[in-house]
Amino acid sequence: MILPQSVSLGIVGLLCFFEGIAAQLSGSVGPTTLRATKAAVKTCNVLDYGAKADGATDFGPALSAAWTACKGGGLVYIPPGTYALATWVNIRGGTGAAIQLDGTIVRTGTAGGNMIAIQDCQDFEFFSGNSKGAMQGYGYQYISQGEYGARFLRFTNVVDFSFHGIALVDSPSYYVVFDTCQNGEIYNIIIRGITIGETDGIDIWSQNVWVHDIEVTNGDECVTVKSPSKNIMIERIHCNISGGMAIGSLGTGTAISQIYYRNIYTNQATGAYLKTNGGTGTVSNVTWENVLVKNTAYTLVLNEAWGSDNGGTGVQLSNLKFMNWKGYNGDNKRPVIRLECDPDVPCTGITVQDVDLWTSNGNYVTWSCGSAYGSGACLKKSGSGSYAIAVTTISSAPSGWQISTMPNDLATAFPSTKSFTIPPIPTTFYPGLQPFSSLLNLNGPGGATTSPKTTTKTTTTASATKTTTATTKTTTASTSCTVALYGQCGGVTYTGCKVCASGSTCQYSNDYYSQCL
Repeated sequence: MILPQSVSLGIVGLLCFFEGIAAQLSGSVGPTTLRATKAAVKTCNVLDYGAKADGATDFGPALSAAWTACKGGGLVYIPPGTYALATWVNIRGGTGAAIQLDGTIVRTGTAGGNMIAIQDCQDFEFFSGNSKGAMQGYGYQYISQGEYGARFLRFTNVVDFSFHGIALVDSPSYYVVFDTCQNGEIYNIIIRGITIGETDGIDIWSQNVWVHDIEVTNGDECVTVKSPSKNIMIERIHCNISGGMAIGSLGTGTAISQIYYRNIYTNQATGAYLKTNGGTGTVSNVTWENVLVKNTAYTLVLNEAWGSDNGGTGVQLSNLKFMNWKGYNGDNKRPVIRLECDPDVPCTGITVQDVDLWTSNGNYVTWSCGSAYGSGACLKKSGSGSYAIAVTTISSAPSGWQISTMPNDLATAFPSTKSFTIPPIPTTFYPGLQPFSSLLNLNGPGGATTSPKTTTKTTTTASATKTTTATTKTTTASTSCTVALYGQCGGVTYTGCKVCASGSTCQYSNDYYSQCL
């Protein structure tokens, strides 16, 4: 539906409000210049800067040189082929630039830190034009020895950005971190790794970021929100043997609000795990909606006694919603609903609604609640003080707990003693739903050269929400089908229906997306 390249909050906001989203983006996300325009300004092919696609020659110096040449406005192009990365690269200080990875980067270096660090960039895009770009870390070489190596990627202080269309395979440590970034879109990513801790898939502490259409296999968090974070939308995520979806762990000075999880599917992975122990600050206005869990150990968890005590008076949790959950746990060793809050700062305003969870192992499940107030499950409806954890046993299965499953669910984890194949980017991440953006299949650097369209932005200060008034563009109509309200009706590479249902018209947002409004 909403494609990258200057995504309009006019569209995002309409989708959010009409689908009942309580927390949403606070403004437009993604780069503000079309990738084709960047390529037309200047293209820096790494082969022209000394790179060799032979899987042996160190690619780091060539990438650094190409970035230096194009970071003021242009596109760094990494053609198909295999590139050895022996020295790490710092991508820093760019404006109006992009990196198009159409080949495979393989780790050959042994240093720690981050293989590619992206810092202090604006209007930036890191993507694969052929949807076959990848990083292969050969992490098993470390992990099989009980050690960890470098992380793949770290984005720090990057504004108006996107990261998409890339496979990240077998990192020696964490996969990708988004540290203090703003106005970003992360999508159409697959992460494949070994089932062991300290291999987080996506860690994010940022503001106004849309994360969608991601598949993660690893041994730690799938997509994790850390502090400080605000206005993060996370949807259409497939945790496919993973630690699962998490917030935390959290310590002193916690500040997390306006986080929305929607259409989350987990196979042998946690649906939601918020973890603290001591600390200070707040987590507020967080929603988990339309969550499907399959064969998991931890299902729905608020645990404010997790790990080591961080000191402090405790993190206050308020206005958290769990709505429309289905599925089952595998071993039935733990409560399917666990809401255990800090007795020094009890949770308030917790909502558990239409949460139908069962087990594949036994004829009962349990819920546990402590120092938590709200509605649903075992929560106390009123009060403000602490109370001891109480366990409730449920001996009859709720109606509708069964779920549709994903065809590519893994049954077993990947080996920790040898490398494994780089997978293609999936074309679905949640049962019955297609990705918001189609996979790219561009012809060379940046694809077709197109001039960006002009949009007019207005800012509503009361809600701190940016909206975009899009120029209306006439679309050639196909009369063989119609598009429902809010559906896509046009855009570059779009070949679907272009006639809007009665009462709506096809309105231009950007070159890649028009919508029935």
